[in-house]
Amino acid sequence: MTAQPLPTVALSILQPWAWLIVNGYKDIENRTWRTHRRGPILVHTGKGFDSEAHDLLRLGIHPTPGMAAFGCSEIQAAYQHALETHQVQRGGIVGVTTITGCVSTHGSLWFCGPYGFTLADARPLPFMPLSGARGFFPTEYVAPEGC
Repeated sequence: MTAQPLPTVALSILQPWAWLIVNGYKDIENRTWRTHRRGPILVHTGKGFDSEAHDLLRLGIHPTPGMAAFGCSEIQAAYQHALETHQVQRGGIVGVTTITGCVSTHGSLWFCGPYGFTLADARPLPFMPLSGARGFFPTEYVAPEGC
């Protein structure tokens, strides 16, 4: 069976949100704009970092605004391990996911809108350094040597 080719379009997402998506914890990406795009995309993370979300995750507090009452100790342990093993990287492609829709309301604990891109089939990829761009941008994933 031949592996599916990887998508040739990426979306840049701040860490730790990108890590949460590609590791299957976060099922929606919040944006201020709508998209009609559906299908697989590469997950890119820029050099920027959401330090507040990072700090909340390390404390075991759900980082989505308004969700602090929902603890996330399972995610906290996984995130701490990822940090210790240098799996939370910035400035490149970190994984792949599939956009299944764009909503303005959603029951996910990760949704805070005003729009959310619903996601499925997320998985990490070996890190590939790459400068990104705002919004969706064209690119090709090339696995690092030895992968």
